[in-house]
Amino acid sequence: MTKLNDVEIEDTFAECFDIWISRVLITATSPQWAMIAAQTATGFSTSMIMCPSEAAIEKMVSPNETPDGRPGVIIQICHTSKKKLRAQLLERIGQCILTCPTTAAFNALDDPEVEFKTGSNLRYFGDGFQKKATLNDRELWKIPVMEGEFLIERIFGAKKGIAGGNLILIGDSPENTLKAAESSVNAIKNIDFTITPFPGGICRSGSKVGSLKYPKLLASTNHIFCPTIKDLVPDTKLSENENCVLEIVINGLTVDAVSNAMANAIKEAVKIPGLIKITAANYEGKLGKHKIYLHKILEPK
Repeated sequence: MTKLNDVEIEDTFAECFDIWISRVLITATSPQWAMIAAQTATGFSTSMIMCPSEAAIEKMVSPNETPDGRPGVIIQICHTSKKKLRAQLLERIGQCILTCPTTAAFNALDDPEVEFKTGSNLRYFGDGFQKKATLNDRELWKIPVMEGEFLIERIFGAKKGIAGGNLILIGDSPENTLKAAESSVNAIKNIDFTITPFPGGICRSGSKVGSLKYPKLLASTNHIFCPTIKDLVPDTKLSENENCVLEIVINGLTVDAVSNAMANAIKEAVKIPGLIKITAANYEGKLGKHKIYLHKILEPK
């Protein structure tokens, strides 16, 4: 048994799957407007169990790191299907960033495996008044809007990444477990190329593949980690003093990025009193081919 700060780290692994990821840099006249566009563009995107994609904010970017010298926010948009990711890029940029005051949108993915003509397709909104432009070797379109012009890069890229990295935090109370989860999410923010797509980075409704009772369901409540029914569930994973479970789900461009995010999250979570155990969800290979072992990512490098 491995313990950190008296918190048990179970000898198990997170089961992850392949996903296509695009990164979009949103700039605006202020950090506030860039963030508003980013939050809007990543809405309803926690899990593809029922959402049209998975998406979240990766990080804020200073003006000296952006093509137009304005403050920015990088978001990730993810999907298992390249075709559907292309559609999600067009729809989310067109409906949530183009419409937001003062924004511009740039590709933020180096060395893409595939390219989408997102800006070129969105230019038609300009109704023939759109114009080509360049900025620091980037090919752009200027689309006239009532406020002025919307600047968008012609091509956006995508590449294979990893989804489903996860940690399950088990604590003695909802209050302490939530504090540990919040610390985990804050630690992940320091790792580039990763996102936590659930609300505030935290998922209260961890799911299992399929259902015990309803065959048509793709996913259902992870009953072995539900504290209110632990006395009713023969295979419960919870002991008497374990009264709250929260999950952190992580997507990222590489296995290393997701692994580093998980390791950072564990190291911060164990500092919170009341946290009892950290484990991870896996599904006997039903979900994906990538395995991230908790003990291995905590080994000294």
